[in-house]
Amino acid sequence: MKPRLTIFFATDIHGSERVFRKFLNAASFYGADAVIFGGDITGKSLVPVVEVRPGRFEARLFGRTHAVAEGTELDDLEDRIRTNGFYPYRTTPDEVAILADPAHLRAAFTRVMAETAERWVTLADEKLRAAGIPALMMPGNDDEPMVKDLLAQGDWIIDAEGRRVELEGFQVISYGYSTTTPWHSPREVTEQGMAAALDDLAAQLVDGQPVIFNLHDPPYGSGLDLALKLTDDLRVESGGGQPLVEPVGSTAVRAAIERVQPVLSLHGHIHESKATGRIGRTTIVNPGSTYGEGTLQGVLITLEKGTVIGHQFVSG
Repeated sequence: MKPRLTIFFATDIHGSERVFRKFLNAASFYGADAVIFGGDITGKSLVPVVEVRPGRFEARLFGRTHAVAEGTELDDLEDRIRTNGFYPYRTTPDEVAILADPAHLRAAFTRVMAETAERWVTLADEKLRAAGIPALMMPGNDDEPMVKDLLAQGDWIIDAEGRRVELEGFQVISYGYSTTTPWHSPREVTEQGMAAALDDLAAQLVDGQPVIFNLHDPPYGSGLDLALKLTDDLRVESGGGQPLVEPVGSTAVRAAIERVQPVLSLHGHIHESKATGRIGRTTIVNPGSTYGEGTLQGVLITLEKGTVIGHQFVSG
């Protein structure tokens, strides 16, 4: 075990190319010894960039149609699309008509998402290997099941989900699923399913060695899980003229922390709930996410002699 270990942790990049590249540079920039990623790496939708006539393209983004010329204007538009966590997709008016079919749109999205994720894995391998930075990553609840297979293709980054991983004298267990959400994302389990998965992971732990949890879902009622309270039709509830919030984390995650008492428990999922706290002897952290602004939010955690001695939220 290193006398002192500094980890950079971030989560919920959701397909933002700019934020992902910042994540790859974060360890060197902040002087961290290792990086951990907490899930939700891929984007959520495709943005057709239609060649309406030779050398002229149009794309609809945030309710506005953008008309640009091939070259710098087009490159800038596609960069903006990627920064916001979407996938630009160059296409033709004829194909746009075909993409009106949900099955064709889904196939195009899946292909572009997979190609992008594979490219990111290769980039991460090259950059983090060159820097000698250990990197643990996993998919989140919004990532398609295939993303786990794509991460497993890395030969430097470690797909850490579902197993015990050694990291500089610590043992890390990771799980990227969430409990049920109103949006029925690709990787969700019930509270009972979460409890069973965490029990299986905890059974792999070795006695006498400090433990780190990397669990996408935050613990219930911890301050890391406050989200807008929604009605059954997904409208934000308000009271006294203000939007209401409520805890939405996992009771099974909280129970696992209370039982195992890892030295550190890393979480994400609830972008607006950037916070830190304690559950018993465990330091719990959610760095939040503002990926749509092209900003990387993360946290530096310093551990010494098997315990957390400090943390610092960072963004840029």
